[in-house]
Amino acid sequence: MRLLIVGTLGGQLTMASKIAMDKGASVTHADGNDQALAVLRSGRGADLLMVDVALDIRDLFDRLDAERIHVPIVACGVTNDARAAVKAIHAGAKEYIPLPPDPELIAAVLAAVTNDTREMIYRDDAMASVVKLAQQIAGSDASVLITGESGTGKEVLARYVHSRSNRAKKPFITVNCAAIPENLLESELFGHEKGAFTGALGRRIGKFEEANGGTLLLDEISEMDVRLQAKLLRAIQERVIDRVGGSKPVPVDIRIIATSNRNLTDAVRAGTFREDLMFRLNVVNLKIPPLRERPADIGELALHFIKKYSEANGLAVRPLSVDARRALNTARWPGNVRELENTLHRAVLLSSGPEIGVDGILSPDGMRLDQARGTGIAEQAAQAAEQVTRNLVGRTVAEVERDLILETLKHCLGNRTHAANILGISIRTLRNKLNEYSADGAPIPPPHGGEMRSVA
Repeated sequence: MRLLIVGTLGGQLTMASKIAMDKGASVTHADGNDQALAVLRSGRGADLLMVDVALDIRDLFDRLDAERIHVPIVACGVTNDARAAVKAIHAGAKEYIPLPPDPELIAAVLAAVTNDTREMIYRDDAMASVVKLAQQIAGSDASVLITGESGTGKEVLARYVHSRSNRAKKPFITVNCAAIPENLLESELFGHEKGAFTGALGRRIGKFEEANGGTLLLDEISEMDVRLQAKLLRAIQERVIDRVGGSKPVPVDIRIIATSNRNLTDAVRAGTFREDLMFRLNVVNLKIPPLRERPADIGELALHFIKKYSEANGLAVRPLSVDARRALNTARWPGNVRELENTLHRAVLLSSGPEIGVDGILSPDGMRLDQARGTGIAEQAAQAAEQVTRNLVGRTVAEVERDLILETLKHCLGNRTHAANILGISIRTLRNKLNEYSADGAPIPPPHGGEMRSVA
């Protein structure tokens, strides 16, 4: 992992960096916020920032956010000053560590913040065959396309392939092609020169260069604009990229892994995805089956999540009751592993008694899983969408479309991917519509449930 230490704290951060290096981290130092930003723009990158609490952490957080550089921050101080710790966390820090550093605490923070303990959990033969193929091709430099429904674990499998490749000690960089606005994605991928466009305050190294020597994961590749697909194809074929506003090509050495929850062949037929790019990416296809088609994995994953969230919350690890296990095995899991994980997280927190009973296995709307009507979030959203369309007389098409989108999103608990799949539109189209409605003052469900909000 890559650690960037910002500040000095009288030499105490130097001790922390030595501990981190002993744990296998590569460490870079920066004197202050300006130098830290320069390091991150330069493409050296970081998986974690440890920052002197005396620095302006809010300023650093805001400047990183303005440039779409998303790196977790841990604040460090030489005292157990509760006010300083609270201020740092309010400013955007994930944690506060008192110094001098404790080796075990540093190791725990590195593991927790960077999630270095990811592993493949499976038992079903259907998933075992996918993992076996992943192991076979991991050592090559072949491009890989990982497909499967939302929540099946595509990024986890991508990290698994990287960790077993010859590039395992080099960076693993991810880009969510659906989450970044179309006009910014080119700069995010290829970088830009100072002054290339309004807001380009300095040279910024893109994800291709940051991943040099390692692996670049292009998540939700089907959402990329066709014009940018042409530039991506050239980068993959020729191993060179052009920064926005640059005057000469930059060579790169990376392995490409792409993911999609859509059928790219259908996207090619629809004219939204280049056929030559699909062939270039799809040298090896790892197709992850949905959780409902690998039932033997449900119990194994359930035990893993129970242990994980019991330990995280300081609770005893309790077994599943027979009825609870039956409820898990008979559910359809439209949200796949991600939905199963959330369900078990709730169960660990809500269940009482010596075991986790069926009463603790709740669907997102609070119903017992074995009593929930339909097959889960997706079906509930579809039913909601049908209800919205019943009373159409006297209303414009735009009004009906708005209510259909917002009501579907609400019943998906704000999950943009689920809503887009139900509505049959791309997630980029959904985001554009939501931006329009928000600008008009309509309350938009936030991504992870909670209160409705309007940014008008």
